[in-house]
Amino acid sequence: MTNQKKFAIIGVGGYIAVRHLKAIKETGNILLASLDPSDSVGIIDSYFPDCHFFVEFERFDRHVDKLRRSGVQLDYVSICSPNYLHDSHIRFALRSGASAICEKPLVLNPWNIDALDEIEKEYNKKINTILQLRLHPVLTSLKKNIDTNAEKVIHDLDLTYITSRGNWYFNSWKGDIHKSGGIATNIGIHFFDMLTWIFGGVKKSVVHLLQFDKASGYLELEKARVRWFLSLDYQDLPAPVKEKGLRTYRSIVMDKTEIEFSEGFTDLHTKSYQEILAGNGFGLQDARPSVDIVYQIRNALPVGLKGDFHELCKKTKIQQPI
Repeated sequence: MTNQKKFAIIGVGGYIAVRHLKAIKETGNILLASLDPSDSVGIIDSYFPDCHFFVEFERFDRHVDKLRRSGVQLDYVSICSPNYLHDSHIRFALRSGASAICEKPLVLNPWNIDALDEIEKEYNKKINTILQLRLHPVLTSLKKNIDTNAEKVIHDLDLTYITSRGNWYFNSWKGDIHKSGGIATNIGIHFFDMLTWIFGGVKKSVVHLLQFDKASGYLELEKARVRWFLSLDYQDLPAPVKEKGLRTYRSIVMDKTEIEFSEGFTDLHTKSYQEILAGNGFGLQDARPSVDIVYQIRNALPVGLKGDFHELCKKTKIQQPI
């Protein structure tokens, strides 16, 4: 294919990487190089068996540089590495002459976005991030309805996301708040992005509960009051979900009506790549509101069971502030 784009990927051994491999393949492009400290990456053979693979960044860097000097310029570097390395790997992509496609969270801290904005302008390349919920058909329809409603309505929402994890999670980088950003960043940031995208900016944020495996709080947005609850604890799952043998539960209730969006997730990364390749990817400023929110949550002092808190907080033993 004459218009085939050339990709490299950093973090090809992670669970999210397969969605990127699939997206690169389904958009008709090619993967030339990949990197991961783990060599358990046989999944590459299902997509790009001729892709060069490296376990050391230095050799990966050298290979990308040799490609460039031989006239083979990467168009994109897809970044699926641990959260705390995203900033560094984005910089590598742009220095290598490629645009970046980075998994969420784009970065851990708001000021990282300011620095990347300067680097993006310096290299004249685009930093894209994956905000796939903005492409979910149910949620795009909801946003359209909210945007076209002339009445000044403030909606009441309950957001619940429970995705139970085993002991491995807490012993990996994901369990280290300095590397993952903690639970709100690691599993919640795409929901916070979706909420501010649909209902507007944050007017008030309160954190009721903040633990290593669960967090809950209240967000007052321009067009919504949101009680949110995030958990990695299997015991928080509703009984019917456990009875079905499932380990994940997501729910958004708006004005006492459930918004059903459990389907339609399969191809969202491919849709994201299609938009990026068409020049419509989500960039630094799109990512900023949710990065700001999770940074505030991570550094907040929980108030306990005060004010408008999520119902599931009652199940958790919370030490009330004095």
